[in-house]
Amino acid sequence: MSDERISVEATGETVGEAKWSAVRELQRRVPGLDREAISFQVVTEGERGLLGVGYTPASVIASAEAPLPGSTVGTSADAQADDPTQAGIVRGLLERTVSASGVAATVTIAEVDGELVATLVGDDLGVLIGRHGQTIDALQYLANAICHRTQGDDRMRVVVDAAGYRARRAVTLDAAARAAAEQATATGHRVELEPMTAVERRIVHELLKDDPEVETSSEGAEPTRFVVVLPRGSAD
Repeated sequence: MSDERISVEATGETVGEAKWSAVRELQRRVPGLDREAISFQVVTEGERGLLGVGYTPASVIASAEAPLPGSTVGTSADAQADDPTQAGIVRGLLERTVSASGVAATVTIAEVDGELVATLVGDDLGVLIGRHGQTIDALQYLANAICHRTQGDDRMRVVVDAAGYRARRAVTLDAAARAAAEQATATGHRVELEPMTAVERRIVHELLKDDPEVETSSEGAEPTRFVVVLPRGSAD
């Protein structure tokens, strides 16, 4: 008797994000399912209307053979056991994520200034970065949490990067923070920055913490929590 074929439909802002969502749902239903055994049918590539009006998400159907009860499915879940070092654990996590996402990318690991920097290298890494860096920040958080549990106090801080994203985003955040500080000082009123991840909010707070003219705080609820820059000592 042949295995049962299982299919799921998923959506996302891009085809890549839709594929990733579909893969995660299939692997939730069939733990250990090999990414290479999954086939995709693109229902729609999505469309962003004029000025953002009329947005249509991308949609895909992912299918794979579900094993019959009693059969086994190959998995890379124990890959990190082959290399129990912190670098090996981080590499295993990211390689499994890359495989599940359907993106062609490799993982490089290097120790830089006392930090373990894991870099994703590939041509189209948008799905692994995510909107405003939400996906890559989540991967970084997960990597640090796992290393905290497995390595204890001997661990290094893990930074997950993708094709120079961290450096480019740091430049953008620095410019936004400085501009907000200048505006708050000049007008005497608070300035709200765009919603950011916790990692990026910390960067902005650090950038402005020594500015004698302004102070910062975070407001709102995730995932739309944002930084507020206001004149130091102001009640506004």
